[in-house]
Amino acid sequence: MSFQVDTAFVKQFNATVALLTQQKGSKLRSAVTEETMNGEEQFFEQIGTVAAQEVTTRHGDSPLISTPHDRRRITLRFFDWGDMIDNFDKVRMLIDPTSPYTTSAVNALGRAVDDVLMGAGTSGEGTITYPTDGGVNFGVFYGTAFTGKAGATSVIFPAAQKVASNFGGTAVGLTVPKMIDSRRILKKGNVDMDVESLYMAVSSKGEADLLNTTQVTSQDFNGVKALVGGDVDSLLGYSIRRTERLPQNTTDWLYPVWAKSGVKLGVAKDIQTEVAQRPDKRFSWYVYACMGIGGVRMEESKVVQIAGLL
Repeated sequence: MSFQVDTAFVKQFNATVALLTQQKGSKLRSAVTEETMNGEEQFFEQIGTVAAQEVTTRHGDSPLISTPHDRRRITLRFFDWGDMIDNFDKVRMLIDPTSPYTTSAVNALGRAVDDVLMGAGTSGEGTITYPTDGGVNFGVFYGTAFTGKAGATSVIFPAAQKVASNFGGTAVGLTVPKMIDSRRILKKGNVDMDVESLYMAVSSKGEADLLNTTQVTSQDFNGVKALVGGDVDSLLGYSIRRTERLPQNTTDWLYPVWAKSGVKLGVAKDIQTEVAQRPDKRFSWYVYACMGIGGVRMEESKVVQIAGLL
């Protein structure tokens, strides 16, 4: 059970349980493509590019052009959370903590969704450690994707999809020129800017970097009055999601830029909560929450990494 629950006892004169500062759920789930998963692994089919053949003869044979097929593999991962609320604690409290406990559980699992996508968990509440891959924490955006008929072929996140911290000559934080270069990389990969939903995740440091640039704060450059609200919610066609749960290396934040169709979240079991009494624990109330999810980067050309000083 939670041995810190006595901080909300009657002697504290609290009428409610306040959730401490935390990221409330997932910031990124709605920004990726979501699919229902069945089983421990699931494959998502892909069709590659083909070229048209010029007709150079009359009454020739019909063409037979083999269309390339590929597939990406998602492996299911399970997460859960639980805590005990003692009946004696409830008697001594002015409120019933069950609902705030459940809210806290759902928030924790929502953050785990972002950690699966980001490969983060390196900062903020509820730190989670993931295995490393290529010098950064393992995650869907930058980690190894698995492709092929059996999902056994590894695809490393390519260097060509990265904007360096020293882009422009000197290592700096997040800048508008770096964001412009990320758009160049997406366009070079034939990402259709007219139909794709484009997103970028930034930390508070990255947002502060942008707010210190003329292009973001001046009405001559930007129709979004960023300084009025204090937030940068869209820029250069990107819908911006702010979170502190971003991957890092030793010197930089690694900001992801992506097209919604380029990142897939598989959901085998959505967030489910249960509140039940445990007869083996003097009929104390047990709050439990769980989910089963996985993710994969569908196309390297639809994800870009921007490095900016910590």
